Amino acid sequence: MLTPDTVQPVDIADVINGSPYQSYTYSYPHKTAYRLLEQPIPLNEVWNAENQSALFLYLHVPFCEHRCGFCNLFTQANPEKGLTQRYLRQLQNEAQHARDALDTDAKFAQLAIGGGTPTFLDEGELEQLLNLCIELGADGNTIPVSIEVSPPTVTPEKLKLLSDFGTDRVSIGIQSFNEAEAKRLGRPQKTADVVAALEAIRRANFPILNIDLIYGGEGQSVDQWMACVREAVQWKPEELYLYPLYVRALTGLGRLDRQWDDQRLEAYTEARSLLLSEGYEQTSMRMFQRTNTAAAVRQPSDSAVYRCQADGMVGLGCGARSYTRTLHYSTEYAVGRRGVHSILLDYLNRPTESFSAARYGYQLPTEDRQRRFAIMSLLQSDGIARREYELAFGVDVLQHIPELSAMQQHRLATMDDDRIQLTSDGMARSDAIGPWLYSERVRKLMQHYELV
Repeated sequence: MLTPDTVQPVDIADVINGSPYQSYTYSYPHKTAYRLLEQPIPLNEVWNAENQSALFLYLHVPFCEHRCGFCNLFTQANPEKGLTQRYLRQLQNEAQHARDALDTDAKFAQLAIGGGTPTFLDEGELEQLLNLCIELGADGNTIPVSIEVSPPTVTPEKLKLLSDFGTDRVSIGIQSFNEAEAKRLGRPQKTADVVAALEAIRRANFPILNIDLIYGGEGQSVDQWMACVREAVQWKPEELYLYPLYVRALTGLGRLDRQWDDQRLEAYTEARSLLLSEGYEQTSMRMFQRTNTAAAVRQPSDSAVYRCQADGMVGLGCGARSYTRTLHYSTEYAVGRRGVHSILLDYLNRPTESFSAARYGYQLPTEDRQRRFAIMSLLQSDGIARREYELAFGVDVLQHIPELSAMQQHRLATMDDDRIQLTSDGMARSDAIGPWLYSERVRKLMQHYELV
């Protein structure tokens, strides 16, 4: 077992002088702050006090055809025969308990299916999964839907299922169009498969195609990276996510015990400049979106819109996380194959009634609720809406998190009476700014988490 080696900046000097690449803050608190709860909490109690008018539904499919060398997501490659069917049956049981815990008039405003690779499922299994969404009240023809796919798992039949369901956004992990680079990332793939998958997705006419790319790999020059970005742009994706490579414990690359990078910031800067010139808007350090893309996404008929700072998320499946204002909960977490397999088997063998309560997670004190709001807002291009924060917590955000003021002094953010927003330099250092704003309690829990 290993302790995560995430470096957490403790003051603004660490943010300015240290590496911009400390840790990706895609949620807060980080999953390594979760622990076994003192007592199971019935789900009806968990959700009773929540606003349920605009919930996010997330389904996790923890299976892939191959475990990439950089991946630390909760997933298992090439599961044994019959495991996916067992998983879908148990997912149905979990889903029923979750739905029973919600109000009868609860509404989902958004749906995402991730993993793993959801399209690893065969056509019949994928149809089962989509039918489950409809049973839960998340119909793709009335709310925005996103799904993750990989080149080898894309077929015309699966794409038709997704299109008929009403899927708005298909996100495909390409990472690199260069076969040699992909192989060094621990992701063997053929360029011909990548091209065939993109052509099939485009023929299916989904409103949004997102392409994921990774920069900073061993031996990759900035010129090689930019050739990859230009190749992606030729497909005219509505969205592009540019991920810096992180080499994490227990991943395939992590076991090689090599250090790489020092060109990540230059690679990011060059790609950002190109995408802005090609008509993309930057919405976060990683995400670039074509102008007016959001208008192409189907909105709920009642105009309910999910906002992560205020609304809850119901996560279903082994590896999924659920969020309420005061409790985040999930199954346990692992990266190594043995750890993932053990948690997955435990999920499959659980008695059905055990899904009626949250057992593992993090109960957010007021400080972490405040910091979550600030972090999740600040790392997006819109920044922190100060009035919105004050309505939620009673005072201006600078009274609760005064260290934010230092960002303006060092030109990492701009501030006025309405908003606190990252500058372009601040956006480039998002992966240092996020961890810098973690609470002391979350830091300590993360530092003492043992990863398996």
